[in-house]
Amino acid sequence: MIRLEVDRTNPGQFFACCGLFELAHRLWPETTGHFEGAEFMLSQGELKQLVEQAATATLTSLVPSDKSASPMALGDPFSLRLDWWKDRAAGDATLKPWAGTMLALRIGQAMQGALSRCLEGGRLFDVGFVVTGPDGKKVEPYYFDARRGANALPLDLGFSPDALKLEAVGFPATEFFTLVGLQRFRPAPAPRRPRVFRYRAWSTPFPVRLAALAMGLALPTPGGTYQFENAFRTDQRKHKAFSPAVPVNGDRNE
Repeated sequence: MIRLEVDRTNPGQFFACCGLFELAHRLWPETTGHFEGAEFMLSQGELKQLVEQAATATLTSLVPSDKSASPMALGDPFSLRLDWWKDRAAGDATLKPWAGTMLALRIGQAMQGALSRCLEGGRLFDVGFVVTGPDGKKVEPYYFDARRGANALPLDLGFSPDALKLEAVGFPATEFFTLVGLQRFRPAPAPRRPRVFRYRAWSTPFPVRLAALAMGLALPTPGGTYQFENAFRTDQRKHKAFSPAVPVNGDRNE
């Protein structure tokens, strides 16, 4: 069994658990997963092996001319297409926090390349540092991790860290596995609130397909429900960041 400490109110950590679940399912198809207290549990597998396999799988662009938002492919042993941010019919484009000059593949490869360092540092999702690419230059994350997002919103800070080009800590495991997790595990849009989403930390051990339904509030099941915003973090209102989530009292709570 794999057990991971997780902050349920950090949507990045939550969906990173879902990403690990997705990859574990592809290595060990009978795996179930669920949340219990402050932990996420997978019924099968070994964390070090899973992360090392994820770190060495080839991550490529499927449309090289689309540098900002090309679909990607995570190669063997996972063989997974990543393109959830292209699903406009389902409204998932509003989940994408990066934009413009942020190069999606470069970010993904940099976060993936730092996974082994995260394994060496203790709790997987709590290992943070300034991430650099093969050229030695800093690579900004996608801004899935709410710790990064909460410290990047100009409304809260009074200035834009992006405009001042400040260096800040990123959490590579959270960023990379969230990129993977959102492919299957889509949060439910909150009623009449643009860019606000809800998810459930399901507490029943489910296989991956049922777990995705339970997480997205499509399957009645025990577990706390949380709400977060993909909030604007720059004055230009293009780049966004996942905000910390708050518990809601019911699936239909406004």
